[in-house]
Amino acid sequence: MTDLNQCTFTGRLGADPEVKSFQNGGRICNLRIAVSEAWKDKQSGERKERTEWISVTIQSDSLIGVAERFLRKGSRILVQGQWRTRKWTDQQGNDRYSTECVLPPMGSKLIMLDGPQGGGSQNDGPRHVNDRGNQWGGPETGSGGAWNEPDDLDDDVPFISPDFALERRVR
Repeated sequence: MTDLNQCTFTGRLGADPEVKSFQNGGRICNLRIAVSEAWKDKQSGERKERTEWISVTIQSDSLIGVAERFLRKGSRILVQGQWRTRKWTDQQGNDRYSTECVLPPMGSKLIMLDGPQGGGSQNDGPRHVNDRGNQWGGPETGSGGAWNEPDDLDDDVPFISPDFALERRVR
């Protein structure tokens, strides 16, 4: 059986997305997500909170476009990708390591939990974006219990990939 490297995080962006372009035309987008957990201390009854900062690197062109266009500091998102450790050399020539959630071109997911640009209203629902840039969601419409599919399915593609997800709308 093959091992599985998959990570999922939900949190808020600590800054606007940072997009870097390279001379070869490639791009990446870096995000920092604050993932908080809260609990009540059993001894004191005091509410405690801890926040972990997760580095996210988006390599998917379609998800980079979505991040540039819709995400802002404070946006609440869910990301699903792979957990990777990267080795790099600092200015003094020392080896450094950083561990991050990487959203590769295939098999990654980004869900905007509070609507585009972090300004979700009561009627906004999650906006789902897969690694091909297809997005769906938002305010619920139609009859209750129906399956809602993205409006922008590509008719030229003769199959649906295994990671294509449909969200069941429940009223």
